[in-house]
Amino acid sequence: MIAILLAALAFPSFQEHAGAPAELTRALQARLDALVADGKPPGVSAGLVLADGTELALAAGLADRSKKTPLTPHGHLCAGSTGKTFVAATILQLVQAGAIALDDFAGDLLESPPWFERLPNAGELTVELLLRHRTGLERHEFLPEFMGAVLANPDRVWKPEEIVAYVLDHEAKFAAGSDFAYSDTNYILLGMIVEHVTKKPLYEEVQRRFLTPLGLKDVVPQDARTLPGLANGYAGAQNPFGVPDEMLGADGRFILNPQFEWAGGGFITTGGDLARWAHALYGGAVLEEETRAKMLDGMDAREIGRGLRYGLGAMLWPGAHGTSVGHAGFFPGYLTEMHYWPEHGIAVAVQVNTSEYAALDLPLGKLCEELLDLTLKPVAVHR
Repeated sequence: MIAILLAALAFPSFQEHAGAPAELTRALQARLDALVADGKPPGVSAGLVLADGTELALAAGLADRSKKTPLTPHGHLCAGSTGKTFVAATILQLVQAGAIALDDFAGDLLESPPWFERLPNAGELTVELLLRHRTGLERHEFLPEFMGAVLANPDRVWKPEEIVAYVLDHEAKFAAGSDFAYSDTNYILLGMIVEHVTKKPLYEEVQRRFLTPLGLKDVVPQDARTLPGLANGYAGAQNPFGVPDEMLGADGRFILNPQFEWAGGGFITTGGDLARWAHALYGGAVLEEETRAKMLDGMDAREIGRGLRYGLGAMLWPGAHGTSVGHAGFFPGYLTEMHYWPEHGIAVAVQVNTSEYAALDLPLGKLCEELLDLTLKPVAVHR
């Protein structure tokens, strides 16, 4: 613990932007410090964008336990499925431009490659059903044979068709459109649609449409075993994927090739940039109002959370401060959540470099609400 405190003193753990109330910044920092005080979650990265546009990026704890490296606001963590929001936004911009439609069939947009008809519910897979996870497709990422292949050849660069192949000829979980079942496979197909329609790589489209215009310099493709500024992640000794506890080896390389996540998540980020993205996506000009309304038209998704609804690449949570919109993310060694509260115009994002839920004293969604609470305290607290 002494080493952690000394590291925090030597490396400032928050980035205070112009206009950020000093008392608020200190209160937020104190809450993050408390979260990592027992060392169970090694580190936490957080970002907030307030209703007036004030931005705060903070961090606490360690980027690497053995090296005692402090986590800074610019330290990257795997964002997991929050990366799906970049894919969904790209698809929705293509819908706005008239390049595709929500009721278009995926097979038609992909020009019916030979393997497509072997997908469950192949003839009924529309863009909207893929976005909503209402296709009946299985989760390729949870199939033991898929993760076994990833671990057996950690240098392998996966093609989308090779990933989708793991669900070919499987039984559909339900009739297309009749229920909800979360699956990265849906978003691998959406990524393929983006590339087929635009004739550009998915990451290039995301960079051109969002990352460059919004200045999201800390959102980086998760496309190799060595990733810039990536904090070590900790999956736990008894994790369900059968991977070692530490995600990075002594040489700084990922123990597997995280490139396989691609359109299912596929980015490393910071809490600060994720909050900026959430504010722009749900409260800014990334999408037209009519399109955003469709995105946030959620349907029951109890499989992934009590009371939770899922729209077009967006999660909607009920809460004490009204419904928040955003997404959660998981990747071995990392957990992420980003929320935006339309009633308050505030975005909050948090990331931790552990995927052991038991290591947290509260769910990340609750932590986001606590950080929101601190911003809504009476003005006297912030003066």
